[in-house]
Amino acid sequence: MGEIVIKGPNVMKEYYRNPEATAAALVDGWLKTGDVGVMDEEGYFQLVDRLKDMVNSAGLKIWPREVEEVLYKHEAVLECAVIGVPHAVFGESVKACIVVRPGVEVCTEDIVTYCKAQMADYKAPRIVEFMEALPKSPAGKILKTELRKASGEEA
Repeated sequence: MGEIVIKGPNVMKEYYRNPEATAAALVDGWLKTGDVGVMDEEGYFQLVDRLKDMVNSAGLKIWPREVEEVLYKHEAVLECAVIGVPHAVFGESVKACIVVRPGVEVCTEDIVTYCKAQMADYKAPRIVEFMEALPKSPAGKILKTELRKASGEEA
C-alpha cells in the first residue's frame, strides 16, 4: 500500500502562482496524487483512501474509509464520515460523525461495540458524534475539512 504517483503528458505542469505547492506535488515530473492504493498482480490499482485523511493514533495508521465501510453496515447508520481528532497522548483519535436513519435509536456505546466486533480494537472510533446532516459540497461530497474544523483540528 502506498501513495499513487503519476507521470505523463496529461499531468499538470504547475500550480498557478504557487511554487511551494508545485514543489510539494511534483517530484522529478511525478505528480503525488494524495491517493493511497494497492496494485494487484495484473497492474490494476484499488484506491484505499486519501493520504491526508489517514488517522495516526499512537503510530498506528488507520484509514477512515475502512472504518466507514464497517459503519455503513450498521442498521442505524444512514451516513457517516470518519476523521482524526487531536488526542493529548496518542496524537490523534478516531471520531465517527454519524447521521442516524429516521426512526432508529442508537447510542455511542452501540456504535463502538459494533465496530470493535468487526475490526481491530485500535481502529474503532473512540468518539461518536450524532449529527442531523453532514456538511457537503454542491456536488454532494462530504466535507471532512469542515468536520475537522468543527472538531478543533484545522484542515
